[in-house]
Amino acid sequence: MKKFLLLYVCCALAISDSLQGKTRKAIYIVIDGVAADNIERLHPKTITEIRKTGQYSRAYCGGEVGMYSETPTISAIGYANLLTGTWMNKHNVKGNSNIEANYNYWNLFRIAKEQKGRNYKTALFSSWTDNRLYLLGEGKEDNAKLKIDYVHDGYDRDKVHFPKRPHRLEIYAYDSVVCRRAAECIRQEAPDFSWVYLWYTDAAYHAYGNGSYTDQYVLKEDADIGLIWEAVKYREKNFDEEWLFIVTTDHGRNENGFGHGKQNSYAREVWFATNQKKVNKLFSPQTLSHVDLNPTICRWMDWQLPQDVRFEQDGHPFMGKIDLYDLKCPTYDKTVQLKWKHFGSSETATVYLATDNRFAEGQRDEWIQVGTVPVKAGKYSIDLSKFPDSKFYKIVVETRNNHVTRWLK
Repeated sequence: MKKFLLLYVCCALAISDSLQGKTRKAIYIVIDGVAADNIERLHPKTITEIRKTGQYSRAYCGGEVGMYSETPTISAIGYANLLTGTWMNKHNVKGNSNIEANYNYWNLFRIAKEQKGRNYKTALFSSWTDNRLYLLGEGKEDNAKLKIDYVHDGYDRDKVHFPKRPHRLEIYAYDSVVCRRAAECIRQEAPDFSWVYLWYTDAAYHAYGNGSYTDQYVLKEDADIGLIWEAVKYREKNFDEEWLFIVTTDHGRNENGFGHGKQNSYAREVWFATNQKKVNKLFSPQTLSHVDLNPTICRWMDWQLPQDVRFEQDGHPFMGKIDLYDLKCPTYDKTVQLKWKHFGSSETATVYLATDNRFAEGQRDEWIQVGTVPVKAGKYSIDLSKFPDSKFYKIVVETRNNHVTRWLK
């Protein structure tokens, strides 16, 4: 009888573990300023293996040209787009220096730490210290005193071990150490969520533009990423873990490869490579964007966000179900005719309206539930005369699978 009971308990535990599934982890890598056409021409070994395991697509950065969300195609701004799932009008990172991020728009590290019931371990591997100090805002009072569990950075401030070299190759030395530390940490500690940042490719393009020199270092950086990719595969093989692995870039380049920052098609064009095969219809060059990374990782990790934080996200998950996208809000007198695109969903959407933007100042917005509408309708009219008069409105259309949001001013 005791043997039977022991066997029963073991079977029950095994069934329980199988129902719970594998422990999910997520990591994303930013390789700075590498244009999509160069990735597609060079076929870097590691990135090619990742995309063959999963999926690859071009995407866009830079927000909506000529509208309130238009965002310069600059490095730190790109990191903030990815981290927060919002464009510059919200996260407020306007360049690579004098960074004054608005931490009310939660980045992925804060989202991880705000989860109830589990202490998610986070890691940052970065050749640029400002990523932690200013973009992520570690330890800042207005950022819930964010604490990152595993930090490997500061190499840009270490002039003893990383003296200046010809062609600014000290930066490539930072990146090589970053990748080795990331691979070691993942093998040994397996943080739940990690960001890896690599710098030298952007420096090489700024100095030499498109050409054999920069090709060489794109391939070298890719080989270093291979150390991290092998560490993730080791974890999946030897532990009960399932990893989301994403490689992307922060901006495109001008046509000659030297610069970026403007709204031309080359500078706006970025890309994503992921090891996950099952992506949704959003994962295409026409619809995929920087701000989709944050909600994708949140969905993969099953991280929950308060409504007021969620309603500020501009992006959509590129994995799992989504119902609607591309909200527009043309007006006629006091009527707003909402219009959106959809994938034939049978879901019902709820329309919300806010008449202020207190959230940007760390306060709560009053969201008014306006009504409901079938997603397939693709439109909904709001009579603004029925609501408090304002020169600024925020609108959200939400289903149980995703939401779209837009400012009206």
